[in-house]
Amino acid sequence: MTVWNTAMEDELVAVLKDWLKQQGRTQADLRRSLRASSTRMPALLEVLEREHRQGGLPKLAARLCAIEADWSQSPSNGDSQSEAGSASNDVDPFGQLDLLLREIRDDSVS
Repeated sequence: MTVWNTAMEDELVAVLKDWLKQQGRTQADLRRSLRASSTRMPALLEVLEREHRQGGLPKLAARLCAIEADWSQSPSNGDSQSEAGSASNDVDPFGQLDLLLREIRDDSVS
């Protein structure tokens, strides 16, 4: 199992920020979905690290996929729905996270 470290954390932060931007969501939206104590990235990462400890990268990716699926079923509130979010309606909303999950599974098999 991949060990949680600062390099992985930095990479995850970059992925999360890009993902949120693409989805037209905010860290507050992610906080609600994760039921984290704060919208600050360290609090979000704390919840994600707990997921990682319980089941590694596959569990972490599955949790993020579930959040994305939930978001796709309910439009975002307020003005957080950006142009990127409305433009991505034509694109498979699960594409990026599904690819990530597949890559993680392939890596864990190897």
